[in-house]
This record gives sequence, structure tokens and C-alpha cells, in this order.
Amino acid sequence: MATRLNPYLRFNGDARQAMEFYQSVFGGELRMNTFGEYGMQDSPQADQIMHAQLETESGYTLMASDTPPGMPYNAGDTITISLSGDEEVLRTYFEQLADGGKIGTPLEKQMWGDEYGDLTDRFGVSWMVNIGSQG
Repeated sequence: MATRLNPYLRFNGDARQAMEFYQSVFGGELRMNTFGEYGMQDSPQADQIMHAQLETESGYTLMASDTPPGMPYNAGDTITISLSGDEEVLRTYFEQLADGGKIGTPLEKQMWGDEYGDLTDRFGVSWMVNIGSQG
């Protein structure tokens, strides 16, 4: 079995909304399980997400959960997700991710010849997008 690297995001009670948003941006199949499904039926977190996984047609995998009780939560300070390639679809992803968020660097040509931009989406997650030059 091959190994793979993918981001795992933690949220503060809005993992369901965040993962549904990412599915609306990237498409794909989203699977979610709640804490209630795994033995915490009577807890305040019963309807929160214990594990979510989005598998996209482009080969992206995003995983996420709501922060379990007793774990600290610091929005967006531990991960940045990088999307790169030469596909036009990356421009669309950048625009959709920026909706309700804050652009740090507009998506534009950089000194290394590629188009690059970065932003923080409305859920506090940092994203970098690099579109390679077409040579």
C-alpha cells in the first residue's frame, strides 16, 4: 500500500460546515461520522464531527474533526494547505476559498514566474495557491 500525505484540520464545532464548504469548492465524496456514533451519544458533542474525509476527483484528500473535549483549539495556527499545478481550476479554487475570508497576497505573477496568492478562508484555515508558468 502506498503512503500519502494529507492535511488534517481541527475545528471548534463547525467542522461539518467547513467540510461541506470545501466539498462545494473541490467537489468529491464527503464522509462524516459524529462523536455520538462512536459512544458519546449523551454528550454535548454528540452531533459534532469526530472524523470527516473528503476525497476529490483531482486526487485531493482533506480530513477533519471538531476539537474533542479537553483538547486546546487555536484556529488555523498550525497548518497551511498548499495547492499547486498548472491548471486553470486553481484560479477558481482561490476565488471560492477567498469568499468570506481574507486575501493576504492576491493571486498574481511573482518574481519566480508563477502566479501565486495566499489567503485565510472564513474558517481560519490558511491556503497558498501556486500556478506554474506555461513555459
